[in-house]
Amino acid sequence: MHSVKRPDFTCSYRINTIRPQATSMPETLSRRPIHRGRFTIAAKHHITIAEVYESELVDIEKAIAHYEQAADYYRGEESNSSANKCLLKVASYSAQLEQYQKAIEIYEQVGTNTMDNPLLKYSAKEYFFKASLCHFIVDELNAKLAVGKYEEMFPAFSDSRECKLLKKLLEAHEEQNAEAFTEAVKEFDSISRLDQWLTTMLLRIKKTIQGDEGDLK
Repeated sequence: MHSVKRPDFTCSYRINTIRPQATSMPETLSRRPIHRGRFTIAAKHHITIAEVYESELVDIEKAIAHYEQAADYYRGEESNSSANKCLLKVASYSAQLEQYQKAIEIYEQVGTNTMDNPLLKYSAKEYFFKASLCHFIVDELNAKLAVGKYEEMFPAFSDSRECKLLKKLLEAHEEQNAEAFTEAVKEFDSISRLDQWLTTMLLRIKKTIQGDEGDLK
């Protein structure tokens, strides 16, 4: 009995110690809650992925795709406020990538959804302002028509500083007056500081004025 040898064998089981990539883990996790109807959790995972693409991988198109997916999941849970936040990210990045029509549609959609909400209606002017700038980059006439439409839809927009700036810019652009364009922007900026997105869009518009060097100084 004692002479019986134990069988020789080698354990072939190996533990994978390789850490999953930052993007692969959330994508895997986001699939699970969907089957249980927990769209909010899935939406948060897609936002996490989008933020990785924004800050670490610098792939804006993929970030857009994940923000869009998150917005869809939030809408599935009727979390419209969270969905709008994701959509506004999509609109902002789309405009930067010169996908202006896509940005316009989102800004108009969110603006229309918020203008009748007592708590959110004051944000509507910002969204209509940004939609107008996207129109302006594409075509001056389109911008004029858009401003008129937004004033009719949302009368409070007419009295906003954003709308008054748009009208000054439209007039300066029609006259191909780069100096008047710059002065209108400076006047607005002295009260409401322009962020990087607005500065970029305004520069793109100003560059369409003949003989302009494309700065806002």
